[in-house]
Amino acid sequence: MSEKYTGQCACGKVKFEFNSDPSFIACCHCLDCKKASGGEMATFLSVPEDDFQMLSGRPKSFHYTADTGKGLDRNFCPECGSRLFTSNLEGFPGNILVTIGSLDRPELIEPKLEMFTKRRLQWAKKLDVPQFEAMPS
Repeated sequence: MSEKYTGQCACGKVKFEFNSDPSFIACCHCLDCKKASGGEMATFLSVPEDDFQMLSGRPKSFHYTADTGKGLDRNFCPECGSRLFTSNLEGFPGNILVTIGSLDRPELIEPKLEMFTKRRLQWAKKLDVPQFEAMPS
C-alpha cells in the first residue's frame, strides 16, 4: 500500500507531497547531474506529474537543455537555494524527478539502478544494483 511522501527545502518554505510508490529510483553519474547536484552523482526518483502536489511556497525554476538536447526545468527554493525536483521533462513526459535529499523521510527510498557509470569517479564505490554505462532503455 502506498504511503504519503512529503518533502521540503532546507528552510521549509517550499513543501510538496505525492502518494505513488516510486518505481524508477536512480543514482546518476552523468555530467549534467554532477553539475546540478554539486556532488559525484545525483539520486532521484520519478513520480507521476498528476500525483505531485505543492503544499506551500513557490519554487523558482531554471530551464536547462541537457546533453541529450532535451529540455527540463530544475526547481529550487528561492530563499535557501535547495534543489527540490525537476519538471517539464522532454525526456520523461508526465513525470517529476524528485531529489532524494528533499524528502522528509529519504530512508523510505532505495536506489534501483545506477546510470552513466562510465562517468563514475574512481573513488566512488558501485552499489549492489543494476549498472548502466549510459541511459537505460
